[in-house]
Order: sequence, then C-alpha cells, then structure tokens
Amino acid sequence: MTDPGISTRILGIDPGLRITGFGVIEKSGNKLSYVTSGCIKSDSAADLPARLGTIFAGLTELLALHKPDQVAIEKVFVNVNPQSTLLLGQARGAAICAAVAAGLPVAEYTALQVKQAVVGNGHAAKEQVQHMVKRLLALTGDPSPDAADALACAICHAHGGQGLGAIATAGYRVRGGRLV
Repeated sequence: MTDPGISTRILGIDPGLRITGFGVIEKSGNKLSYVTSGCIKSDSAADLPARLGTIFAGLTELLALHKPDQVAIEKVFVNVNPQSTLLLGQARGAAICAAVAAGLPVAEYTALQVKQAVVGNGHAAKEQVQHMVKRLLALTGDPSPDAADALACAICHAHGGQGLGAIATAGYRVRGGRLV
C-alpha cells in the first residue's frame, strides 16, 4: 500500500516530431492531481536536428521547472510508413535523452497499455482518452489531444501500468482490449 504522506511527481510524454505532448501529475497515495500540461511544437520547416533540439530543449526546461521524480513515455508503434516510424523514434529518443540527462527513471508504455489503464479499453478513441483524463484529474476543460495522451501516459504509470487503479486481473484475460 502506498504511503499517503509520500507524493510522486510524474511527467508523461507523448512524443512527436511536430508536436510533443507533455503532462505533469502528482500522486499522493491513491489521489492524482493535475500540475500542468501542454505541447512542445517544432518548426516543420526546420531540419531534423533542429527539430530534435527543440524537443530536447523544451523538455529539459520543463524538467528543471516542474522537477518530476519519474518520467513515463509512450512507445513507438510501427506505422504503415517506415520513414514516419523512424522519425517518430528519433523524437522519442530526444525526449528520453532529456529525461536521462536529468537523472530520471523512464518507464515506457504502449498505446494499448495507456488506453487500457485510463479508459479500460485498449482500443479507445482519442476523444475517450481526453474525456477520461478530464474526469480522472477533475479538469475544467478538455486538454489538447497531445497533452491528453501525455497525461494519460502519466496516469498509466501512476497506476503501475496495470489498468484502472491497478485493478486485480487474476483469473482474467484481455480480449479485444477488455478484461474477460
């Protein structure tokens, strides 16, 4: 059981070469609190090294400002276009390097794991993720899709990556993104 007096600050990252979403939450016992979220946007006209530098610098600044204890990042999925997958992987690498340079542990989750943890369905739509993030963190408005994905990644990590509140899954199987 988690000590309610100890809090952990988690930075969630949804990597992207054009837009990298970020979200910071605080976990105290079983309570999650919203700290901040947003997006780091790189100039699509800039060359690849400059865009990766923007991601690295933006996250380095966020890490110094919000001082998270842990980082959770979404794993890259394989796109139909291998070039897109490679570029996304490089954006993800820049984000991981910023966290590692700050001396923070980095946990990685697939989109399926994140959606299962936040929505309860590994194949949930982006709108469902946004809605559940808003409800779980008691936000007054909808976060942007990229920020919502980053916050969802942080929530997944806060729950141990094991679903809604680390629900007991003994004796169950996952079928179609649902426990059966």
